[in-house]
Amino acid sequence: MALDESKDTDEVIKQNGFTFVVDKMFMERAQSIKVDYSVYGFKLDCGIDFSAAASGCSGCGTTSNCCS
Repeated sequence: MALDESKDTDEVIKQNGFTFVVDKMFMERAQSIKVDYSVYGFKLDCGIDFSAAASGCSGCGTTSNCCS
C-alpha cells in the first residue's frame, strides 16, 4: 500500500471518505480487498493466496515480482 496518483490502468474506489486507487488487473485477481487498521498499522486481506510467495518474498510493491 502506498500513496499514488491514479492512472488509466487503475480503478478508483471511494468509500467512507477515503479514496483507494487499485490496479485493475490486480483488482480482478484479488476480487475484493479488505483494509483494516490496528495500533500496528494497516492490514490488507484479499482473495489471493500469498502463502506460496511467503518463503522469500519481501513484499508485493512495484519493485517486487511476488504478485505476478
